[in-house]
Amino acid sequence: MKIFLPVILIAGLFIGLNSIFVVTETEHAIKFRLGEVVRSDYDPGLHFKVPFINNVRKLERRIITLDMRPEQMNTAEQKFVEVDYYVKWRIVNPRDFYIATQGGDMMFTRSRLAQLIRNDLRDEFARRTLSEVVSEQRREMMEELVDRADRRFQDFGIDVIDVRIKKIELTEEVLNSVFERMETQRREFANELRSLGRERAERIRADADRQVRVLLADAERDAQRLRGEGDSQAIRIYAEAFDRDREFFSFWRSLQAYDTAFGTENDIMLMDTRSEFFRYFDQQRVD
Repeated sequence: MKIFLPVILIAGLFIGLNSIFVVTETEHAIKFRLGEVVRSDYDPGLHFKVPFINNVRKLERRIITLDMRPEQMNTAEQKFVEVDYYVKWRIVNPRDFYIATQGGDMMFTRSRLAQLIRNDLRDEFARRTLSEVVSEQRREMMEELVDRADRRFQDFGIDVIDVRIKKIELTEEVLNSVFERMETQRREFANELRSLGRERAERIRADADRQVRVLLADAERDAQRLRGEGDSQAIRIYAEAFDRDREFFSFWRSLQAYDTAFGTENDIMLMDTRSEFFRYFDQQRVD
C-alpha cells in the first residue's frame, strides 16, 4: 500500500494539473472533445477540462501585422509604381477561424489574406491615376479596401482593422516622365511670370513717359511764364531808363549796335558816315 500511495498522489497531481488551463488577456482558447470544438468563448482566467477527453488550443487575441513585400502596380494611366504596404488584422471568432483556416493554420491565413488584399489593391490602383493615389484620395481608397476585406473575411472569423500604404516609389521611367512634366509646368509658369513682368514693365514705362511729358510741359509752361515776366520787367526797365534821359539811352543803344556790328574780325560794311547809324561819330567832344 505504501508503494502505491506515491503513485496515486503523482497520478492525482497529474490529472489535476491537466484538468485546468489558464487563458490570458492576449489569448483566445478553443476547447475540443475528442477533436470536436465544444467551446471557444472563454474569458481570461482559470478554466477546467476533462483530462484525456478535452484538449485546448490557444490563438492570438492581439492585433497581428502582416508586412507585405513591395509590389509593382499599374495605375489608370499605365504607369508602374512600387507599393510598400501592410495589413493589420485580428481573430474575433476563434471557432470560425479554426474551421475556415484548416485548423488555425497561420501560414495559410497570412497567404490567403495577402493574396486577396493584393488583388484588391491592384484593382484600386488600376482605377486611379498616379496623382490620385498619392493625394487625399488615398485615404478613401484605404477605407474602401478595409471595408471590402472585412466583408470578405467575416466567414474566417477575422476582423481586418487597417490596410496602410507605407511608401509609393516611382519606377525610373515614371520618374523621368514626372520630372519632364514638372519641368514643363515650371517652364510654362516662368514664361507666364515673364509675360506678366513685361506687361507690367510696359505699363510702368508708359506711366513714366507720361509723367515725363507732363513734367516737361509744366516746366516749359513755367519757363515761358518766367521768360514773359522777365521780358516784361526788362521792357519796363528800358522804358523807365528811356524816360529819364532819352538822349543818353539812344547813345547807349547806338554803342550796343556798334559793338554788335563791328565785334568780329574780317567784317566789311559799306555805309555812309553821314547816315543816322553814325550820327554820334560826327559830334564834337564836349569837356
